[in-house]
Amino acid sequence: MDAGGQVRVVVGDDHPMYRRSLAAAITDHPGLELVGEALDGRRALERIRELEPEVALLDLRMPELDGFEVLAALGDGSAATRVLFLSAFGDSATVHRALEAGAAGFLSKDADEAEICEAILAVAREGRTVVSATLQQAVFDRIRQRGVGPSRLSAREREILAGVAAGKQVATIGHELSLSAATVKTYLHRAYDKLGVSDRAAAVAKAYEEGLL
Repeated sequence: MDAGGQVRVVVGDDHPMYRRSLAAAITDHPGLELVGEALDGRRALERIRELEPEVALLDLRMPELDGFEVLAALGDGSAATRVLFLSAFGDSATVHRALEAGAAGFLSKDADEAEICEAILAVAREGRTVVSATLQQAVFDRIRQRGVGPSRLSAREREILAGVAAGKQVATIGHELSLSAATVKTYLHRAYDKLGVSDRAAAVAKAYEEGLL
């Protein structure tokens, strides 16, 4: 972030009107700075490497390179940018694949501008993994389908990771489960240790990979 604390953002989307609306919302938000735009995946990758924004807001389906290919190309460590996907198509398998690949979140294109801007801030400033409210049911359906049977995570740890996967904050998870925020964090760190990871995004991806969520 710059000295003023703004989160620097690159937007990649091949639909001009939608991209312009995103650009305008980001420009108008006091906590965000639009530093670049791209109309296809290859140009988005170039902008990210050139400008090194904190967040890249990318359409999942773009010409030249799709969102997954851009994310994979950034996996070589050439940029510290967190990638937040936008898509008109969101099923549990696609959301799972995105998180497993290292995305910071997955938003529906039905999300309003305020939700998108808040998601950008959440992944940049808080390190959260964010899933759009309209896609959370698909995430929970997958959890219910795959969460049965023995695992190295306790039932409570899986519950809390499910909340994290849905983009909920620690305080919200605690309220829903009648636990203090400190207790939720303790369960999270136990899950990190069991999964061999050090942050929420990695824990969610690892748990999905092993069929624990």
